[in-house]
Amino acid sequence: MAAPIFITGIGTGIGKTLVAAIITEALQADYWKPVQAGFSEGTDTEWVAERITNTKTCFHPEVYKLKLPASPHIAAREEGITIRLGAIIDALPDSGQGLIVEGAGGLLVPLNDQEFVADLVLALGAKVVLVSRNYLGSINHSLLTADVCRSRGIDVAGWVFNDQYGDYEADIARWTGLPVLGSIPFSGCCDRNFILNEAKQIAPALIKLL
Repeated sequence: MAAPIFITGIGTGIGKTLVAAIITEALQADYWKPVQAGFSEGTDTEWVAERITNTKTCFHPEVYKLKLPASPHIAAREEGITIRLGAIIDALPDSGQGLIVEGAGGLLVPLNDQEFVADLVLALGAKVVLVSRNYLGSINHSLLTADVCRSRGIDVAGWVFNDQYGDYEADIARWTGLPVLGSIPFSGCCDRNFILNEAKQIAPALIKLL
């Protein structure tokens, strides 16, 4: 099986799930979010599944589905459990058509008292797509995220930028030395048509680099 593609970002609320849906559609790959923290308004898996049009994608169940919308280690603690990397690795789907894995928050979000999302990326042997949303302060957050990848030896495919505020994208790509895979415009209606259209736009860059 090819290495999973892990979707992570420079923080929370920056569009990881949207980008995960677009890349899943573009590659007609399977989708998996192993750790879901908070689902009172539905899970990320449900959100993506509602917006995928191809018939090949399979949606794999969460390993940890936690009620509290908080850092996973805190949400798990509230339920009296500990997130174990081994349990996630053991549940890794055997997908012959590629697997998109969506993380929780950013790379240094704790999964338990000792391990972070970055440790999960390495344990999966995944190639990372970094999601950056353009906002005041996103340059700093983006460069810090890229530094974490370098220091930990994480394999990065490139950036996907989300929303359009300012003109940061070229500078972030230049300073980090990582390519731009795509730029997603802001939309107030991220429906199936929007996902499909953006998937068509980003597919050539993904196929070339991944």
